Amino acid sequence: MTPQQFQQIQSRRKFFRDCAGGLGTAALATLMARETHAAPPTVNSLLAKLPPLPATAKNVIFLFMEGGPSQLDLFDPKPELEKWDGKPLPESITKDLKLAFIKPTASVLASRAKFQPHGQCGMEISDFLPHTATCADDICLIRGMHTDAFNHHPGQLLLFSGTTQVGRPTMGSWVVYGLGSESQNLPGFVVLSSGVGTSGGASNFSSGFLPSTYAGTQFRSGNDPILYLSNPQGVTPETQRANLDVLRDLNTQHLEATGDEEIASRIASYELAFRMQSAGPDLTDLAKETQATRDLYGIDNDTTKAFSTNCLLARRMVERGVRFVMLMHASWDNHTNIGTALKKNCMATDQGAAALIKDLKQRGMLDSTLVVWGGEFGRTPMSEIRKPEEADNAGRDHHPVAYSMWMAGGGIKGGQVVGKTDDLCFNIVEDKVHVHDLQATILNRLGFDHTRLTYHYMGRDFRLTDVEGSVVKKLLV
Repeated sequence: MTPQQFQQIQSRRKFFRDCAGGLGTAALATLMARETHAAPPTVNSLLAKLPPLPATAKNVIFLFMEGGPSQLDLFDPKPELEKWDGKPLPESITKDLKLAFIKPTASVLASRAKFQPHGQCGMEISDFLPHTATCADDICLIRGMHTDAFNHHPGQLLLFSGTTQVGRPTMGSWVVYGLGSESQNLPGFVVLSSGVGTSGGASNFSSGFLPSTYAGTQFRSGNDPILYLSNPQGVTPETQRANLDVLRDLNTQHLEATGDEEIASRIASYELAFRMQSAGPDLTDLAKETQATRDLYGIDNDTTKAFSTNCLLARRMVERGVRFVMLMHASWDNHTNIGTALKKNCMATDQGAAALIKDLKQRGMLDSTLVVWGGEFGRTPMSEIRKPEEADNAGRDHHPVAYSMWMAGGGIKGGQVVGKTDDLCFNIVEDKVHVHDLQATILNRLGFDHTRLTYHYMGRDFRLTDVEGSVVKKLLV
């Protein structure tokens, strides 16, 4: 063997030795990509997509009333409770009841609210919600909702991610994953909050194991919902664009070397933030709205301003193509002083929610925008007394087995009540609607079979409705 031949052998051996790790990694990445059915990472993952099935809705606005609003005082009148007011119910009724804080022997609390029929449909709604009552013919009231969780965080996780486990993608993320966004200058999934904050927090709008591109982007409440829209002093748009170009090129090199989809999400986030500097000021400039619109929502009233401003922003967002807007208002967790606390929340949110429906309708947008209102569960017909030394401080405990929510627009049949509870609102006696059924119905209106909108992760296909759920045909137009 000549020295030249020996050198060639060494070179080939050296090549395979030095590259073995890289070749092995590349092979492993290819196998994992096949296993996960993952699409190649892309910075255009938010581009709008056509749904696989006919759709009636293009956008969703979810009005999340965190804490569990009392269906007994808002949507489901129970005059039978007046006979038991201040008395415990028979053990035969309460023996199997799972309660978070009170005992089954707690005394009944009849509602102090007054109910009247509204609209041509004659839907009975409490006097705590006079504005929502004017929309009776446009909303579908679901009195047969039930869930599996009787505490807040698990209940919120189940409502938005389909499971009580932390770490799954939430509803807004699934929707944007399936449909992308029609807005390239704003996030596809936006979160607005008012009130005192939610117990579930960011887990209600997390992307879970989906790429972080699909996570909800939380805007601030108040007069400045988007921070840092302006460049620092001395930084021109041209300078910022040049800096971002360099950063994009470096990230792209890293993406090509690793295939890490989170790098693609990072690139997309930087580019979106740059575009938002142009789109953001126009979105949040409510001075462009007419005085009639401002009065409709009540954004100039201190009581209604916070939530109503978010409702108006939600309408402006879906106008601009944002796919999913989540409004969180907390807290409806009225364990005490339910008379005053519940009325306070209603006064803060009722006008804005009703105005949103009316505004969307008069602009021809309600048919393509699905509006959902509700919390993670309801409240018990029995009272909870946490401060017996105080007068009129009774509240209600958590009640997951029978409560109310409503939907409007987006292919939902308004002017009807679906579901019926017994005379004491303990159990559902007609048309049960589980949280998974609600999720399946929302996805159906957006053009998806809920069993086929999946993401392969850790060896199996996951979906929003977990392994359950059926579309509720009675809700549909």
